Amino acid sequence: MAKQDYYATLGVARDVGNDDLKKAYRKLAMQYHPDRNPGDRQAEARFKEINEAYDILKDDQKRAAYDRYGHAAFEQSGPGGFAGGFDFSGAGAGGLNDIFDQMFGEFMGRRSGGGQARSRAGADIRQAVEIDLADAFAGSKVNLRVPTRVTCEACNGTGSEDKARAADTCPTCHGAGKIRNQQGFFLIERACPTCGGQGRVIRSPCRTCHGTGTVQRERSLQVTIPAGVEDGTRIRLAGEGEAGGQGASNGDLYVHIAIRPHAFFQRDGANILMRVPLRMAQATLGGDVEVPVIDGSRAKVKIPPGTQTGDQFRLRGKGFSVLRSAARGDMYIQVSVETPQNLTRRQRELLEEFETEGQRHAKGSPESEGFFAKVKEFFEGGRA
Repeated sequence: MAKQDYYATLGVARDVGNDDLKKAYRKLAMQYHPDRNPGDRQAEARFKEINEAYDILKDDQKRAAYDRYGHAAFEQSGPGGFAGGFDFSGAGAGGLNDIFDQMFGEFMGRRSGGGQARSRAGADIRQAVEIDLADAFAGSKVNLRVPTRVTCEACNGTGSEDKARAADTCPTCHGAGKIRNQQGFFLIERACPTCGGQGRVIRSPCRTCHGTGTVQRERSLQVTIPAGVEDGTRIRLAGEGEAGGQGASNGDLYVHIAIRPHAFFQRDGANILMRVPLRMAQATLGGDVEVPVIDGSRAKVKIPPGTQTGDQFRLRGKGFSVLRSAARGDMYIQVSVETPQNLTRRQRELLEEFETEGQRHAKGSPESEGFFAKVKEFFEGGRA
């Protein structure tokens, strides 16, 4: 089936600007997002089409190729050859250079089809943050101090001491950022040694940043941790990484979340597990026990008489937050019956009386009695 026109997919005109294109994409992406349409295959397919269309149209180079060749520009045998072939039309004088641009332009620091070389974008930064389980449940704000490179205030990031004339076009590469040498049929291209691939030469480097346009600083940032975040989650803060040199775009900041173990609670997805030790008499006679909940409240758990080690009790809606949702999981209480230690003389006497009485009434411990009955049969030569 033929693909729908990308502009029609996003419901925009062919001359749409970047801002309107982004608004149209966000509106449709929110409408058809899988989280808002669970189990809806048509919405999922529509969401993929919207993302595919926006991925092409938001990029100037890809959009130009699409406007010229349509969907064929991104097919292996397409006439425009954006992905698989190359346009040899008009390859007269300088045609080989145009082909070379299409093949290797992206890797040499500029887009296919010409244009000035660009300054290097800022590096991404990775920062680890450790939070409590309660903060992961409720969400929180974390203050970070990040060592990074920021825009030089002395030169406003231009790298030049002369604010009126930041940089001149490189006389060697004429702003291309690269030079070419032809050896027979082959055309060898490398970064310009004069400007280092920047395409510009700063005549009077800034004395503060020495012409780089950035300086080393420590920045203070506040990061919002969403409720329901899981251990190992990575949060991306676009543009909060190192500043780009000489006006280039900033890098991104990636915050890696680690969650400290809790004294009571163990997380299992959206559920919480909690081990509760009970005294032998509590488990035998039954009763109510009060336990803490991750949200800071308390909950009563009814323990029926004869509760055994390993028995579980479920508290609905008392579990962990679900990311990007108001829902919560469940809390599971797992019981462990504790054998008493360091008995007083009176306690021992009472337990001996209890044991004597229990031997007269075998129904009090059916599992134990059944097991030892089989053991006795085994010792007497029977089959267990």
